[in-house]
Amino acid sequence: MNKLKERWGIKSNAEFIIILIVFSINGSLSAYLTKPILGSINITSEQLGWYFYWPIALILILPVYLLLIVIIGSLFGQSKFFIWFAKKTLKGIGLGFLFKKKSDEPQDVMKEEA
Repeated sequence: MNKLKERWGIKSNAEFIIILIVFSINGSLSAYLTKPILGSINITSEQLGWYFYWPIALILILPVYLLLIVIIGSLFGQSKFFIWFAKKTLKGIGLGFLFKKKSDEPQDVMKEEA
């Protein structure tokens, strides 16, 4: 736990617990919301079959997940951490060009915005 706190730049156990709660809420909520989004654009597993439906669902779940993690993280008072996390995730999948500054450490982001 201490290694993860150090890596994420977290100082207290309470902050760590809040971040874990946000991750758990967000994972469930993003998976729950993806199905109606796919249904609203008429993409169902009955139409496409599971072999096309699930890859599309997994591709759609990423932006839903990242948007929700910033929103839910902000509601829990951890917006700086989750904005950093979303940027790091986007950089990891090759979309790092969307950001001007190259900060890969949560401590750097928190120092900049403080």
